[in-house]
Amino acid sequence: VQLQASGGGLVQPGGSLNVSCAASGRTSTIKDIGWFRSRQGPGRDVVAFFRDGLANYAESVKGRFFISRDNAKNTVYLQMTGLKLSDAAVYYCYADTAPAGGSRLTRYWGRGTLVTVSS
Repeated sequence: VQLQASGGGLVQPGGSLNVSCAASGRTSTIKDIGWFRSRQGPGRDVVAFFRDGLANYAESVKGRFFISRDNAKNTVYLQMTGLKLSDAAVYYCYADTAPAGGSRLTRYWGRGTLVTVSS
């Protein structure tokens, strides 16, 4: 599976921004798909993702971020509203895949896209 992220950019606090992630390859094997972000320091935190068709959100973004998908385009979107300084990060699209009938997950990452929140 290949993941191509796009969007991001500079926005003022309180503003909105969208990022998208287009999946290609063996998309039928995708189990979970969504977004992590990496703020200052190592590690990535989950932001939002789809699992079993349901959207899941980190507490810090609930009510402000909205994940959606277009299955025909194999694309996942993240609409970010009410952006805060603390939302500034590199956002990474990811997908967890498993073979048909299997349960072993393999995680794929897209290139990060930078979201800058600044006045």
